[in-house]
Amino acid sequence: MRRTDGLRVLEMMRVTSGQPPVMWGPTIVGFGSYHFRYPTGREGDAAAIGFSPRKAAISLYGLTTGPDAEDLLSRLGKHRVGASCLYVTRLADVDVDVLRQLVASGYHHVTTELHQP
Repeated sequence: MRRTDGLRVLEMMRVTSGQPPVMWGPTIVGFGSYHFRYPTGREGDAAAIGFSPRKAAISLYGLTTGPDAEDLLSRLGKHRVGASCLYVTRLADVDVDVLRQLVASGYHHVTTELHQP
């Protein structure tokens, strides 16, 4: 089931972002990228959106900061939110259409609204 859910998330993020999947380290599959710079001077590049099919849950990145994320998360179904991650145990526990909206919104927010050059 974890593999099937991971493949479904991969395809959803690929189609929605229009970007190919790229490995960011050994466990994160990312789509698109952005450059970040902190006030401390630290800077780098990160995946715009991504996921990691971990043992306990699928970790989804870049989906919780958009302007409509709070509303979408309230309609998603069974999930947890961490510092910057959305955790879903099984896709069967969530509304996949709402998740697709979170993916689209998160990608748009990170690539066009949040990180303008």
